[in-house]
Amino acid sequence: MRKLFTSLTAALFLGACGAVAQTYHPSPENIQARKQFQDMKFGIFIHWGIYSMLADGEWVQHSKRIDRNEYSHLAAGFCPSRFNAREWVEAFKDAGAGYVTITSRHHDGFSMFGTDASSYNIVDATPFGRDILKELAGECEKQGLKLHIYYSHMDWFRPDYPAGSTSKDLPHREAKPDWNSYFNFMNTQLTEILTGYGKIGAVWFDGMWDHADNFDWQLDEQYALIHRLQPACLIGNNHHSAPHEGEDFQLFEQDLPGENSAGFSGGQKVSDALPLESCQTMNSTWGYSITDKSYKSADELIRRLVKSAGMNSNLLLNIGPRPDGCLPDEAMERLKEIGKWTKRYGETIFGTRGGLIKPCQWGVSTQKGDTLYLHILHLEERTLTIPLDTKEIKSARMYDDGSKLKIRKSGNGSALISLPATPQGVDTIVEIVLRKQKRGWHTFCP
Repeated sequence: MRKLFTSLTAALFLGACGAVAQTYHPSPENIQARKQFQDMKFGIFIHWGIYSMLADGEWVQHSKRIDRNEYSHLAAGFCPSRFNAREWVEAFKDAGAGYVTITSRHHDGFSMFGTDASSYNIVDATPFGRDILKELAGECEKQGLKLHIYYSHMDWFRPDYPAGSTSKDLPHREAKPDWNSYFNFMNTQLTEILTGYGKIGAVWFDGMWDHADNFDWQLDEQYALIHRLQPACLIGNNHHSAPHEGEDFQLFEQDLPGENSAGFSGGQKVSDALPLESCQTMNSTWGYSITDKSYKSADELIRRLVKSAGMNSNLLLNIGPRPDGCLPDEAMERLKEIGKWTKRYGETIFGTRGGLIKPCQWGVSTQKGDTLYLHILHLEERTLTIPLDTKEIKSARMYDDGSKLKIRKSGNGSALISLPATPQGVDTIVEIVLRKQKRGWHTFCP
């Protein structure tokens, strides 16, 4: 079976390589998948692996400079007996998420699925012996969530990976770099996932920043393989630079599109052609940390979701499960609060695009057809000024109770909306129906 699978992988890979010289033209299925991706607006990110046992984040092997061989012994004790895929997916779905992205293999090289390409995986190397990815894929299909796969381009474990800036100095790391061997390993695993786990919504790559910009990752060949196996599967890459040919959405880490407070997006121009996604931690770490209690409030996370939608982006909100397979209590509490909000106001987020009015100091707008939603996040007065002519507005009402709002024209041609009270709470929403559907941001914001 192993030999047969390897031969199949080689055939598919060679077939893909034959087409890489051509300019990427996304398939009709891929274009449709991009639209569905944008409609979902909200996903859950899962960082989980044997690093959770040390309860100090997903980079603990690197930050503590742990011996490679000693670190690998963690697998023999990894037994997440309380993992329940149904409970996970139910919690994500109840929160309003449309998809989940899980780490199939992180930088430590441990695979969270049953793979023939390496015995260093959750099925063969742990007493748990179950395929996490298989169970999650089945439950996502059953409950109607899309499954996305995180996959690390770099590896701190395998000796054939040409060590980069984060891995070359790790203690007792065997150094037998062989790019062709490593590249084949990655593509074998990707083929396993894309042929054995049902429909995969997206592959989310990470780790290219381990090498200088001139390092050839052979992305064209790899991306061609993925699109050959599943044409609708989207590809994103967290390389912190402009999108590469063959990528289907653009990623932003710890920042909304156009921001750079985390220092990862400097010089990264926001694409006006691809769907966007912003990934954000709930607390400070991606993987489980027993001491990290700096969880953002539910209100803050809801505002992050709203802002993301107003900037025409999805929000990918991260959770680091405990080593026993349970989601932290703090994360569950926030998912429940987010779910209460999305059940009441989800219409103003899901299926929308960034609205006609550019993000302003007071908040953002989302839009669906000729309906414009103003999400007022910060306003200390009862009058809201928006850069629209009153003639463009058919009606305006408070979303919560449907009460009609008075609109008058200002001296500079903008519309002044009189609110019943100074906005309070996480998000005050005004629903505006336009006389004629219009798209594209206005060039100014009062």
